[in-house]
Amino acid sequence: MMMNKVVASLRKEYSRLEREMGQVGKALDALGHAGGKKLKSTGRTLSKDARRRIAEAQKLRWAKVRKAAAKLVKT
Repeated sequence: MMMNKVVASLRKEYSRLEREMGQVGKALDALGHAGGKKLKSTGRTLSKDARRRIAEAQKLRWAKVRKAAAKLVKT
């Protein structure tokens, strides 16, 4: 008999939680998942010339690293 009360209480709580989860789901749908992470666009676009200069500078830096590594291997 006591077990029946526990089971009935659990079923009642389960139903209440299901209703509440339904309401939470409706609220999320209404907000359009506004809480999701979105990357912001900074609006800063590099020109072709700027990208080319950056690429050349990076190639020079890597060349310097490779040259130093080659010296270490020789010695």
